[in-house]
Amino acid sequence: MKVVIGSDHAGYELKEKIKRLLKEDELEFFDAGTNNSDSVDYPDYAEKVAEAVAEGKFDRGIVVCGSGIGVAMAANKIPGIRAAVCNDLEAARLSREHNDANILAIGERLVDIDKVEEIVRVWLETKFAGGRHLKRLSKIVKLEKKYSSRKRGKHNEKLR
Repeated sequence: MKVVIGSDHAGYELKEKIKRLLKEDELEFFDAGTNNSDSVDYPDYAEKVAEAVAEGKFDRGIVVCGSGIGVAMAANKIPGIRAAVCNDLEAARLSREHNDANILAIGERLVDIDKVEEIVRVWLETKFAGGRHLKRLSKIVKLEKKYSSRKRGKHNEKLR
């Protein structure tokens, strides 16, 4: 399995810990940055990771920021990405088993640091269950196709 990992400054230390785990488990991985704790914008790194997974260059991705929320929101804008915030074991397992998440988002400020290795391993090892979940996943893909070509909603007007 090939994994791409990235973080902003608020997730840098946790990203480095996860990289050591990936190396320990002899998994092939690429670090998409950031490379220190200087302030950066999380969407830039979430995009790098998500694009690499969406293009099939990597099987899975891991993104880290302070909460995991921002990187997940940014990554999920890339078609084909199913990023899930998983700051505990059950969320990690269910995101893979039920939703076939291809990106794990973790919040350095919110996760129990003693559980991170187990969370990452569970997420990487859990297989998609298929079955009744496949029908639901297909509906998510249809939603993505339906709305990806539409104009953005009113909530985004102030950001243009």
